[in-house]
Amino acid sequence: MFNSLIVAAALLILPALGAPAPAPQVTEPASFGPDSQISASPQSSTTGYRVEVVENGYTSATYHGPYTGTPTTIGAAQGPTTLAASIPTQPLNPTATYYNSKGVPLNPMPAPYTPAGGLGTNGSLPRYMVESDFDFESIALGLYQEWIELDLFHDGLVRFTDEDFTAAGLGPEARSLIEFMADQESGHSTLLTNMLGERAPKECVYDYPYTTVREWVDFMQRLTRFGESGVWGFINHLDSREVGQLLAQSIATEARQQQIFRQMSGLSPMDVWFENGWPQSWSWTMLAPYISYCPENTTRLAWQNFPTLHILNNANINRYSPNDTAQDGSENAGRRIADPSRSNITGSCENLNVTGYGCGPSIAHNKSEPLSFPGKKVLFQWDAPGQAVGPNNSYVTSTSAGAPKFVGWSQQLNLTYSPLTVTGNNTGYTYQPEGFVYGNDGIINGTMAVMLTDLDLFVTPFNTSMLNPHIVALGMYQAG
Repeated sequence: MFNSLIVAAALLILPALGAPAPAPQVTEPASFGPDSQISASPQSSTTGYRVEVVENGYTSATYHGPYTGTPTTIGAAQGPTTLAASIPTQPLNPTATYYNSKGVPLNPMPAPYTPAGGLGTNGSLPRYMVESDFDFESIALGLYQEWIELDLFHDGLVRFTDEDFTAAGLGPEARSLIEFMADQESGHSTLLTNMLGERAPKECVYDYPYTTVREWVDFMQRLTRFGESGVWGFINHLDSREVGQLLAQSIATEARQQQIFRQMSGLSPMDVWFENGWPQSWSWTMLAPYISYCPENTTRLAWQNFPTLHILNNANINRYSPNDTAQDGSENAGRRIADPSRSNITGSCENLNVTGYGCGPSIAHNKSEPLSFPGKKVLFQWDAPGQAVGPNNSYVTSTSAGAPKFVGWSQQLNLTYSPLTVTGNNTGYTYQPEGFVYGNDGIINGTMAVMLTDLDLFVTPFNTSMLNPHIVALGMYQAG
């Protein structure tokens, strides 16, 4: 019903001035093209490589693992030419001058109860299709994200037994909720596919880092973090306001998913006052290493893959004393950016029924010992550029930055810097900075992005991508 209504609205031909409006047309387009609108045909979850197996009453792909072939294409998608090495900083937009000191409408109102201004408010019929290369590449990235979530949410349900879930504190109702979230991803992938058209990316084969239910849930809270933040970072830059509208309605659901996975992981469901937005290249850097194979001729992305920043003493969320986390990176489940904390450890809080220290699934927990704190010494190791990553190992990590000098902490409304002390070949440390957004709202908390930079460039939530040319390596920090 929803898609049919969209098609009916989008396929109307605007009448000549003064002519009566034509009757709604609900015929679905036979093919995609420059003037096509959002399709009403549902997209099958078997698109691409997906072959389903059934275990425990759930379905998942038959294979999850690394790519073993030889890539036939290397590098990010390119346009006909590249006009400059970077986009220079410009002064304030000269038209950004509106200020209302009277508290009442200052301009004539185009209709009753309709203040002047706004975009897409002049009565034009909405067109729910991408309107630029920026739109296409952004929504294509979003679709890559939706596809992995569809597969990932199903995979743990198939991989682990009822006894495994019970031991992790997740009963049948929790599993049913996760299955519903997987169903949500089916709808999201259909929506984004329809807004892209015939070259929309297809579902791929994935390589996951978890071995236990708890690691699976932890990985999902990390993956949905960069999935959500990656959209907040670009949504208000889209040329198509119509696409942005529908995307916002799907990403609001993803925000709820991330909160639920945090609760299932024993973390605070809400730890910040504002969610953070990330540029597309940040989320693509975090997502790509978990994609093994994609079907032949799958649409490639233009975004950058940064080298990985390893946080050697990233707090293990499964410890009742997070400060006892090993200092050598051995408590991460792997070497990829969003790999979860290892759960099979001595000193686990998973089944500890002690207020302030337990970390089993719960609506909320208070921590007597936080995962991180201002002044914590944070140890880093970072990869050199030139590593093969992503689908079919066909993308290559790169950086245009100079030697690293700062650590950037991206969270809430801020991009905060601390000095980097280099201790050896691609190793170093910093101290977690202290700062507040408003009142007692500490800037650094939750699951967040950190990066090494060659410059402490001032950026704000609407132009964070200006920092990309200065990023040496990118990582994910588990602050709370």
